[in-house]
Amino acid sequence: MTTSPDGPGGTSGSLILRTTDNGVLWITLNRPQALHALTADQRERLVAQLADASADPAVRAVVLTATGRAFCAGADLRGPGPDAGTAPGGSGAAERVAGDVARLIRQGAQRLIAAVMDCEKPVVAAVNGTAAGLGAHLAFACDLVLAAESAAFIEVFARRGLVPDGGGAYLLPRLVGPQRAKELMFFGDAVPAAEAERIGLVNRVVPDGDLAKTAGAWADRLAAGPTRALALTKQLVNGALEADRGAAFAAEAAAQEINMTTADAQEGVAAFVARRPPEYRGR
Repeated sequence: MTTSPDGPGGTSGSLILRTTDNGVLWITLNRPQALHALTADQRERLVAQLADASADPAVRAVVLTATGRAFCAGADLRGPGPDAGTAPGGSGAAERVAGDVARLIRQGAQRLIAAVMDCEKPVVAAVNGTAAGLGAHLAFACDLVLAAESAAFIEVFARRGLVPDGGGAYLLPRLVGPQRAKELMFFGDAVPAAEAERIGLVNRVVPDGDLAKTAGAWADRLAAGPTRALALTKQLVNGALEADRGAAFAAEAAAQEINMTTADAQEGVAAFVARRPPEYRGR
């Protein structure tokens, strides 16, 4: 296992911790005093780390989590940086010009959510506490979502007179349907972990003390799997709701064609024929 800080101040002072262990990259938000509200700099570091994970053959699964009692309180609208002046509700509202906010959302929150969804490795969210606004959408964008019993999800935007951003209006209807998504977004009520599991926002709820262990077990299973096949499967599922049947079937056939050129696919077939467990190497 190797641990490295991502940012100034060394491991203890880093706002994002990066740990690799047996093919699993753990990305841990580490700004508990601010409930992990994301600054522009942190957001850019997350985008870069997810892109690096896609390109690194040694990384075969990713876990996204946080320290302390919160997962992520959303975007930091108070701190210094480009978000503070132009974000909805930010202190620099009077100085905006037409196009500033849309540009900020495209280059900021939406880019982060797209980085999670486009990562070529499976991403597991281990939600250790409250996930609000962009923080909730960061979790929902992951491929699998584990939540601690103490976790909660909050669509805070309407409470602040804002429209959801960070892909919320895209993600939620696909997870829970349009009526339920509107209920969550219109009222902004906190959704406890158990209710989130019941309505389909998360895969599984576990005791707080078991969250890291369960996330590690899931990630280890993913890291031992056929990495390229999982990447292509992720791509197919993420694109399925926008495609008609013909396009979805064509994408499926193309993905199968690509995957059959991989060493893992050949190993899987050979292992089946030989009646032995496969040994996938992510190639």
